[in-house]
Amino acid sequence: MQPILLSLITYLPLAGALVAFLCPGGPAERDRAARWLGLWTTLVTLGLSVLLWIGFDPAQPGLQYETRLGWLSEYGITYHTGVDGISLVFVLLTAFLTPLSLLAGWRSVQTQGRDFVAMLLMLETALFGLFSAQDLVLFYVFYEATLIPGSLMIGIWGGQKRVWASLQFFLFTFAGSLFMLVGLITMWLKTGTTDIPTLMATGFSQPLQGWLLLAFVLAFGVKLPLFPLHAWLPDAYTEAPTPATAMMSGVLSKTGAYGLLRFGVLMFPDAARSFAPYILALGVAAILYAAIVAYAQSDMKRMVAYSSFSHMGMIAVGLFTLTAEGIDGAIFQMLSHGVVIAALFFCVAAVAWRAETRDIDALGGVAKQMPMLALLAMLFTMANVGLPGTGSFVGELLVLMGAVHVSLWVALLAGSTMILGAVYMLSLYRRVLFGSVKGTVSLLRDLTAGEMAILVPLAVVTLWMGVHPSTFTRLFDPVVMQAVQGHVATGLSAGATHVGTAQDIVNVASR
Repeated sequence: MQPILLSLITYLPLAGALVAFLCPGGPAERDRAARWLGLWTTLVTLGLSVLLWIGFDPAQPGLQYETRLGWLSEYGITYHTGVDGISLVFVLLTAFLTPLSLLAGWRSVQTQGRDFVAMLLMLETALFGLFSAQDLVLFYVFYEATLIPGSLMIGIWGGQKRVWASLQFFLFTFAGSLFMLVGLITMWLKTGTTDIPTLMATGFSQPLQGWLLLAFVLAFGVKLPLFPLHAWLPDAYTEAPTPATAMMSGVLSKTGAYGLLRFGVLMFPDAARSFAPYILALGVAAILYAAIVAYAQSDMKRMVAYSSFSHMGMIAVGLFTLTAEGIDGAIFQMLSHGVVIAALFFCVAAVAWRAETRDIDALGGVAKQMPMLALLAMLFTMANVGLPGTGSFVGELLVLMGAVHVSLWVALLAGSTMILGAVYMLSLYRRVLFGSVKGTVSLLRDLTAGEMAILVPLAVVTLWMGVHPSTFTRLFDPVVMQAVQGHVATGLSAGATHVGTAQDIVNVASR
């Protein structure tokens, strides 16, 4: 079972998408059958992902569940997949959020339900393939494959400006990935292979590392997004249907950070050290700029979108502190942010669906009508701010510990995300949930059982990550420490003296 488990997880959603397309009957019956098929497919995939987690040995920082098949072997290209601790946590995040996103679209996506389910399942397969790919060409194929369902979900089921938002998302991401293709070809010409473990062990010259890292920063900086490559994000997140927004902000944006980690910090250590001051500056700029713009928004969903952008700047800072703590914190923050931001978008959707508006000024007193939503929204708001006891606090703490080793000013400016986040998130919460009841708000009803089934698991995981973070850090911390101590030691020399403290900080934070 072990050798095929990863492949089964990867391609089961694709099989479900193909079966969904073949569902017979009229439009209503076909959509209903496709929704149930999609839900059971994602739940089975989640169960298999848990089995993958249970069978994973954290003490081995190398690849596990490997599959290597001949593909274009004469060109040094193979179908090579496998997971280490870093890949595994993103596979788990994808498997966890997909069924919740599908449930969220059960009522909100009212047309072409069969096609929507198929798009969501195809996106899940592309994400699994991307996180498990161990060949750069295979990674590129899956990376590009995320574009198709992502842009279609925005363009078909989005809001009034959906076509423009979809076009921006597609063009920005596709243009960025061309730089990755150029870098891929350059490395293939240099080494004769696109096998990622082999490329990791190849000593590229420092000038070549610089050009390659620049290409990958441009490619993944768009998807992250890295300031100022974020122009597509506000419209895409705002216009996309809620399930698509949750997947894009919760998982798809993490592919950019994952790529920067794999093909930046770990593969090109010398260049990463040279680029670090500039990436740190861009990360801080994203934190400050997005927080200020978020406060000025009048649309709930758009405010949460800018909040997501601000927190992704924090992740960029963590990665390019080039310390064990910073990298651990960035990975943990990616996981926590994926859960919390999806939950916030689901909360916004629950209010907007009932009130038929996302305008903050048109809302007020929602807590009186929806007390359960108010309670859960408070938890996710506090998590987004970085309150101790939530997963976001652990991630931000580790990032700031890594940033202190680089510069006190970087740590102070990056840490301002907690203060600025509290300003705009608590303002949003106060204006929407409290105050005088306005308009049709008095007719709102509290969360349904289906909505509780979406938000309660997210709340449990948010608290679990804050109380017992070592559940996740023990998976990827050995990989990070091996990288710091091993072949990238020269690029991460600033963090090498702190390798032994990263896990200790996690343990202290969870007390």
